[in-house]
Amino acid sequence: MEKVRLGKTELYVTRTAFGVLPIQRTEKSEAVRILNAAFDGGINFYDTARAYSDSEDKLGTAMAGKRDKIIIATKTGATDKAGALRDLQTSLANLQTDYIDIWQLHNPAKLPDPNDPESSYAAMLEAKQKGIIRHIGITQHSRGLVVAAANSGLYDTVQFPLNYLSDEKDWELASECKKNDVGLILMKPMSGGLITNLPASFAHLRQYDNVVPIWGIQRMHELEELLRCDKDNIQLTEDLLKIIEADKTELMGNFCRACGYCLPCPAGIPIPMAARMSLLLRRMPYQQFLSPQWQENMRRINDCTHCDNCRSKCPYGINTPDLLKAMLADYEEFITEHKL
Repeated sequence: MEKVRLGKTELYVTRTAFGVLPIQRTEKSEAVRILNAAFDGGINFYDTARAYSDSEDKLGTAMAGKRDKIIIATKTGATDKAGALRDLQTSLANLQTDYIDIWQLHNPAKLPDPNDPESSYAAMLEAKQKGIIRHIGITQHSRGLVVAAANSGLYDTVQFPLNYLSDEKDWELASECKKNDVGLILMKPMSGGLITNLPASFAHLRQYDNVVPIWGIQRMHELEELLRCDKDNIQLTEDLLKIIEADKTELMGNFCRACGYCLPCPAGIPIPMAARMSLLLRRMPYQQFLSPQWQENMRRINDCTHCDNCRSKCPYGINTPDLLKAMLADYEEFITEHKL
């Protein structure tokens, strides 16, 4: 499996990497089986986070005895030194290791002051000086902040959502990272499930020699398809380009990326799913979204308190309340059309 240097880290990671977030939704023995199959298939880079419930624990169980053969990135959402160091100790225990290859700040609202001795960045520096972590990274959903991080000289890696639905301004990050020799880890290569053609996404991303996508996997057949794409070295064809252009026409613009930073909702609305419902109904088997439970979930949109928290937290500037209203109207129309 092809490996690339991840920026100035000098870590050589497989260009096909494993995003461990979805494994939290998989029963542990099956999760371990999938992770072992990924290792056997040649994947050496695994990205997780303290916030991903038991994903660290599952990864640690699967990779026990293989630590020197893999590269692990995890994250802390703490905003102060003490909290970050507590997270680090928990991550080390869960992952069954005494060091982390890349420790990342998890989508901070602003870049921490590197000169503040009590900041989360100070925790990163201390941990690196002690040899507990090897490299410092950051994840972001804000274009402005991730570009600032890439240009700051303070981070060895940055992580940002990029895929073939991203606009040209977002993709400028790849050039900034190459210029600064910063490793670029790419989240959401399938745009949170809205992209449904893995070969198209895989081939598109292989055009960029300095991006490392982390593919979110929770089922064995997903891993098997990904490994086939890598083995076959899928390249862009006219047919795949047509799929990409059709998706861009349908999906570009004001759609929810399912990052989840709008949560929790005081009205209990499952915003990341509800705000994409029209697309999910038409791009996935729709029956799963028409259950009594999902009908109840969608109608919670009528209970919106108009607190505007979701809109203010959205890193993409979406008018979330208006989008949710439109999704509910379309959902009710869809039910009527299907006589449910």
